[in-house]
Amino acid sequence: MAKKRLHLGVSGRVQGVFYRAETAKVAKSLGLTGWVRNLPDGRVEIVVEGDEEALQQFQRWCRQGPPAARVEEIEAREETWRGEFEDFSIRW
Repeated sequence: MAKKRLHLGVSGRVQGVFYRAETAKVAKSLGLTGWVRNLPDGRVEIVVEGDEEALQQFQRWCRQGPPAARVEEIEAREETWRGEFEDFSIRW
């Protein structure tokens, strides 16, 4: 299966509700690499790479998020896979 890269911007109540920690946990469980971070405007930004099927599962999870989150919108942009990450991390 082809490797892909997604760049996501997640809006809603996604900061202070363990969105980043749960995102990292889900990404790692799916064998994905990349990072997640909070943005000053209240959104969460994610760059993630991996197999297309795993990325689809990951994106479905991102639309829901952890129980305390309320996702209002996800901006998703497909990018060229670069293979630059060894794991999935939380950035500060």
